[in-house]
Amino acid sequence: MEFFTSYDGTVLAFRTIGDGPPLLCLPGGPGRAAEYLGDLGGLSARRTLILPDTRGTGASAMPADLATCRVDRLVADIEALRRHLGLDHLDLLGHSAGGSLAMLYAAAHPDRLDSLTLVAPSLAGVGLPSDTGADEVIAARAGEPWHAEAVTAHRHVKAANTFAEAAPHRLAFEPLMYGRWDDAARAHAAADPAQRALPVSEHYYKDYTPDTEELRRSLGALPCPVLLVAGEVDLWPTSRAAADAAPLFPEVTLAIQPGAGHYPWLDDQRAFTATVEGFLSTVR
Repeated sequence: MEFFTSYDGTVLAFRTIGDGPPLLCLPGGPGRAAEYLGDLGGLSARRTLILPDTRGTGASAMPADLATCRVDRLVADIEALRRHLGLDHLDLLGHSAGGSLAMLYAAAHPDRLDSLTLVAPSLAGVGLPSDTGADEVIAARAGEPWHAEAVTAHRHVKAANTFAEAAPHRLAFEPLMYGRWDDAARAHAAADPAQRALPVSEHYYKDYTPDTEELRRSLGALPCPVLLVAGEVDLWPTSRAAADAAPLFPEVTLAIQPGAGHYPWLDDQRAFTATVEGFLSTVR
């Protein structure tokens, strides 16, 4: 684990794994430590993955002002890390809520990116719905033995006003977030509570209102190529929502991974790494 001091004096942590050109990977949750990303299905075999813990999560310090955990204000942490690393340009990957952050960083610092990879990104940061067609995705999995309990838990999660309210229902809901509810998925889901900092989760989007017109203008002029990866059975974003978001970018590749949920590197490592590495190998 390595550390650096961000713009406001908060000490933030990151680790690097793998070998090859650097790829900065932003975790989601929101508020989940980067540990859950693992090595992104073996992507570290050809890339040096830089995995920061968002402020207040994992080994990063909790800031004195929790308002600095809001997604748009986290852009300054990413820029501080880029400077600390001495990188003039970045290949940037964002997963889930980290995808919202990655898009906001791209809008603010388009000249710093060589590529942008969005994996199952939350679209809240750009003011778009993430759950278009989710009811159909849920209904299509009705044959699964866990389905009835997961659907009930899903209703509770959606009705919750805070992450803390949703927390008791998350594990029962989690099978809907994976393409396969096997031992690896169960272990991954069970690790969530210990990896998640609820104060960060609660403040990530608190009082955030995107300037959708300005964001669409900025992203529509993005000079780097974009890869948008969505799981076929993911709920946030659904494959339909991801397809609706693709036109935000002038040079975009949309990849819907068959049978995958919100963590496509767990559902099919080979397919995921082939998609991402295939895209990154064409950059520059």
